[in-house]
Amino acid sequence: MKIHFIAIGGSAMHNLALALAQKGYEISGSDDAIFEPSFSRLKNHGILPKELGWYPDKITSDLDAIILGMHAHPDNPELKKAKEIGLKIYSYPEFIFEQTKNKTRVVIAGSHGKTTITSMILHVLKYHDKNVDYMVGAQLEGFDTMVKLTKENDFVLLEGDEYLSSPIDRRSKFLHYKPNIALLSGIAWDHINVFPTFDIYKQQFIEFVNSISDGGVLIYNEEDSEVLEVIEKTDKYIKKFPYKTPDFCIKNEKVYLQTHEGEVQLSIFGKHNLINLEGARLICNQLGIQDIEFYEAIMSFKGASRRLEKIYENENFLVFKDFAHAPSKVAATVQAVKENYKNRHLVACLELHTYSSLNPEFLNQYCGALDDADEAIVFYSQEAVEIKRLEPISEELIKKSFQNNKLKIFTDPKGLSNYLSSLNTTNTVFLMMSSGSYAGMDLDNIFKCK
Repeated sequence: MKIHFIAIGGSAMHNLALALAQKGYEISGSDDAIFEPSFSRLKNHGILPKELGWYPDKITSDLDAIILGMHAHPDNPELKKAKEIGLKIYSYPEFIFEQTKNKTRVVIAGSHGKTTITSMILHVLKYHDKNVDYMVGAQLEGFDTMVKLTKENDFVLLEGDEYLSSPIDRRSKFLHYKPNIALLSGIAWDHINVFPTFDIYKQQFIEFVNSISDGGVLIYNEEDSEVLEVIEKTDKYIKKFPYKTPDFCIKNEKVYLQTHEGEVQLSIFGKHNLINLEGARLICNQLGIQDIEFYEAIMSFKGASRRLEKIYENENFLVFKDFAHAPSKVAATVQAVKENYKNRHLVACLELHTYSSLNPEFLNQYCGALDDADEAIVFYSQEAVEIKRLEPISEELIKKSFQNNKLKIFTDPKGLSNYLSSLNTTNTVFLMMSSGSYAGMDLDNIFKCK
């Protein structure tokens, strides 16, 4: 098949393009901006566009299909041409379903934890040489691409995102997948730009549960009240299995799981990661992995990229980088680090970068999110606010929203860099949380020079 990707440079889109190229498809694509690691990975596989921009002459009648990414706009000239000549146009999740409709689909959904849970499951399956197809949103150690589609594998593991499918398909991505086995990790309002109220956001998860195949399986976090409410509203004929935080203890900054198989030392920490682990265990049970096999494998799981990822350590201090940006994720991450390193000074630095986090109407959701830190810092770029065409944000509004008297606020990356460099690092943990890049600030240089 000949497939053309409109907006090939995205994290998920370029991984799908690589997977299809490896499958023998003829792949082409376009984008107006491609960053690392997408740029190098596409180049290494010979499918990097020769020039940036949109070129309608690439859209010809001999193409079998178009895959349309969210980065493109509804008036994209290549999309317009594809419509004019009647080509089949798929959103990313539509195409994934088309490729997997004859497989057993396992979908991991929730406002938080879905990437980590999917990554845990893949780690365990790989450890035990169990082959499945998959799609996950973060790079994992030992995996070349984060999308795998084959003819022979019976199971496919999908990270189920609630965000929109494409510029012309306003449905949540996970509503395309029609899972046979599903997991729901938690519900906390996010993506205010497309789900302006919590009720609208929550409705996506109600529809997701109702999209599970009749007789299918739903594994869910019983400690999340919003999840429980969604479960109670469905009359879908499915099997339901709840999970909760397992028993554990912390000894010498290491976490030990208390299991019926004995004490299991982990390479991860934090209650949010432990409850994610429990959900992953139940999914693995559904895939034929026994508990003793799960615990044997999970001991070596170190986490997904940018999920409490340790980026630097010496005898004085530690530095973690985390993707946390939504209020519930920020609070859980800060709490996890403080609990595990309770005898260290915790410096937590959050960049407000997403549309939701920079929206004045949403900011009060962060109330208390940084309270467990000994030193709390918020950084945001005025330029990012302007690019997203949002109302200006004042430091007073941020202080009022976080309700944290210790909060320090920076809008200049150089000022933040100088401040971090000036801090005493003795017995300290730095937690750097962002889905962005702190306006290009070089984290490695700051901490390696200390």
